Amino acid sequence: MLDTGDIDVFLGLDVGKGEHHATAVTPAGKKAFDKRLPNTEPRLRELFAKLQAKHGTVLVVVDQPASIGALPLAVARDMGCPVAYLPGLTMRRIADLYPGEAKTDARDAFVIADAARAMPHTLRAIDGEDETIAELEMIVGFDDDLAGEATRVTNRLHGLLTQIHPSLERVLGPRLQHPAVLTLLERFGSPAQIRKAGRRRLVTLLRPKAPRMAERLVEEIFTALDEQTVTVPGTEAAALMVPSLAASLTAVLDQRKLLAGRIEELLEDHPLSKVLTSMPGVGVRTGARILIEVGDGRTFPTAGHLAAYAGLAPATRSSGSSIRGEQPSRRGNKQLKRAFFLSAFAALGDPASRVYYDKKIAQGKHHTQALLCLARRRADVLFAMLRDGTFYELRPAAAR
Repeated sequence: MLDTGDIDVFLGLDVGKGEHHATAVTPAGKKAFDKRLPNTEPRLRELFAKLQAKHGTVLVVVDQPASIGALPLAVARDMGCPVAYLPGLTMRRIADLYPGEAKTDARDAFVIADAARAMPHTLRAIDGEDETIAELEMIVGFDDDLAGEATRVTNRLHGLLTQIHPSLERVLGPRLQHPAVLTLLERFGSPAQIRKAGRRRLVTLLRPKAPRMAERLVEEIFTALDEQTVTVPGTEAAALMVPSLAASLTAVLDQRKLLAGRIEELLEDHPLSKVLTSMPGVGVRTGARILIEVGDGRTFPTAGHLAAYAGLAPATRSSGSSIRGEQPSRRGNKQLKRAFFLSAFAALGDPASRVYYDKKIAQGKHHTQALLCLARRRADVLFAMLRDGTFYELRPAAAR
């Protein structure tokens, strides 16, 4: 929790692309400023200097610390103002405590400022000196966009191949992102073109990308081609689309490889990288996402706070005698929750994680529920690792 005892005025900024709405509130709750201002450095400096001269220490609080909120935070830090941000989900819930139902920039800016004044525990700290985190956040965000694009193109290829030749899709579908398969589809977009190329030519084409699999894959392809003799309507159109989609998917996957290298470099430069990656199931991308969202963990008083922020704490439902039970929370930081979930799935090869997962399965939970339980447990372990600066340690069952 941020210490706001020395703050003389709380400035809430509802940030926007071209302009922000700024509302300043004194510790007594009186408005000291309430206007729009352009998203330019001179006007931001003018406002911060005016409030500093008249009141003293200014706490600048935004609802989006990245993207459109980056410039105000950078100017505030340069002028010696402490900064923080109020998570959007938290702000929306706090807004329900204030009268009125209007959704305006002025109201949102006041809610941000007054929440910082009256409920400082809801604020999140922003480390302005960690350039690694800022660069990681930008690159990981782009990588997430590329991952979504790769999924979209892959699904489109699955759909086209299933429509024109289901047997061929059953062979190529599970390997659709393999370089050899993409090379094949870029060159030959229809079953007829693949058959015309012949076994020898295909083996020669695929061997550089898949030395061990080329001959077996070609045999499987021709076996699948023999299972269908009719030509489905739309095959000619698909022959034009498949090579283009395969080329697009290859480009996206190549970009992700380049980004993965840069993410790994940035992660290795951070002092907490070895702590994070020492935990089974935490790779480069999940480690980067956890580092972006959690940092060193100091903003979370307990492991329970971290689990709640990630949406891993179960939500209890109880009303009289008819509604009793718990279910996974639908709230929290979805990107962080996904990172914990994926790392839990990847950690099933770890003996301790597998034992805990099997225990939950034996208790009657299905696969997803058991993984969420494991992710929640791993959040506790990660919190302790970050708090103490220690590496993951596998302890024998008797010691545990």
